[in-house]
Amino acid sequence: MTTSSEHPERLLPLVLDWYARHRRDLPWRVPGTSAWAVLVSEVMLQQTPVVRVEPAWREWMQRWPDPAALAAATPAEVLRAWDRLGYPRRALRLRDAAIAIRDRHGGTVPRTTAELRALPGVGSYTAAAIRSFAYGERDVVLDTNVRRVLARALDGAALPAPSLTRAEERRAEAVVPADPATSARWNIGLMELGALVCTARAPRCGSCPLAHTCAWRRAGAPGDVHAARRRTQPWQGTDRQARGRLMAALRDAVEPLAVTELPDWGDETQRDRALAGLVADGLVEVTPQARYRLPEG
Repeated sequence: MTTSSEHPERLLPLVLDWYARHRRDLPWRVPGTSAWAVLVSEVMLQQTPVVRVEPAWREWMQRWPDPAALAAATPAEVLRAWDRLGYPRRALRLRDAAIAIRDRHGGTVPRTTAELRALPGVGSYTAAAIRSFAYGERDVVLDTNVRRVLARALDGAALPAPSLTRAEERRAEAVVPADPATSARWNIGLMELGALVCTARAPRCGSCPLAHTCAWRRAGAPGDVHAARRRTQPWQGTDRQARGRLMAALRDAVEPLAVTELPDWGDETQRDRALAGLVADGLVEVTPQARYRLPEG
């Protein structure tokens, strides 16, 4: 791993100043926002853009303002509220986490890494984000945007490796400011910079506060050395699209549906495979009358 000759600490004031002037006004960033609200936002934002998440988050928090409220909801209610955010298993895992928070933590989102990681659906990134953004703890928040900014600014790489490496984690840890409050602003500033300026496909280098120090720019903006290892799956015609069609029909249904009442796009084999997968994942249940519905219990 090559490293920029610039001292990483020189990036800190540049990132913080840029973030103070350009940050988006997002509701889960308002000072005093609860750890539960931050947890909900982080789960929703996994593989879903902010523009779709924000209205869903507002409705969700109005309906289920704390873990106990969500824990009391049925899976069907949760899946209907999740609507078209995608990857609906996230919704059920969030409900499972709410139940665990209610039953094991007195209804309060825990703040230690071990306790957070023990919650259903909470991985290393989400745990670090909650600790940093909700509790003001010093932690290393490494989402796709942060990884990309650090890879370019410090390592001279177009994009980070497809999988997070230990060396990457150590480098990120080394540049997180020691002061907890400052580290939280550093983390969110890097995330925002990656989301708005240092994007994957069309970086706006002319607007980047790190342009004059960026190792990638100084190296002539070389191509992605990991391009051959990255796989992109088209949406059209995939089982994911089939699952989405089936879930949309079941969310809208008032009564359980027979298989013949489910969407038909001319491929019964794919439909049956997608339906079986939804049942196996706990997203759909079969009634004694062999009809399909969202899970009620």
